[in-house]
Amino acid sequence: MEHPPGEVTQLLAALRNGDRGAESRLLEVVYPELHRMAVRYMRRERPDHTLQATALIHEAYVDLIRQPEKNWQNRAHFYGVAAQAMRRVLVDYARTRRAAKRGGRQQKVCLDDALLITGNPSDDLVALDEALSRLAQFDARLSRIVELRFFGGLNEEETAEVLGVSSRTVRRDWGVAKAWLYGQLETPRRS
Repeated sequence: MEHPPGEVTQLLAALRNGDRGAESRLLEVVYPELHRMAVRYMRRERPDHTLQATALIHEAYVDLIRQPEKNWQNRAHFYGVAAQAMRRVLVDYARTRRAAKRGGRQQKVCLDDALLITGNPSDDLVALDEALSRLAQFDARLSRIVELRFFGGLNEEETAEVLGVSSRTVRRDWGVAKAWLYGQLETPRRS
């Protein structure tokens, strides 16, 4: 079913203004895109992962709706925040699994130019999340671009819209962020 352009933005505004009916309508409208994002996330996970794409959507959506401040500006911004929520859910699962199976030991991770994660996805996801946290301390916009592009699946134009910068800036920063992350994940961290 095709939805009118701007419907997500209108529903976000209604939700922000306290319209409780907008919440269920929003889920109906955004669900196909959230499902696409969740499937992409789950493809990177280990085959025996206990979380399915549908459960990932629901956990992330509950987190989104429970946020006290729902200041989503538009459709792209909402999907960017949804990508963050999905990332948090998966990282929490990965950390729990790693702590139980490996005693919290860090693993070396290899990250290629396309930021495709290889090896043990749970450990890789935790390592990438930790690297992104370090990158955010260095440059928050670079970290946010990785989150939106890699985790959220947004293209350059959508990422630029969410961040309020040009597509050219996103393209340049995307290259810088990938290089920085590659260096962080390829080199074992010194204690």
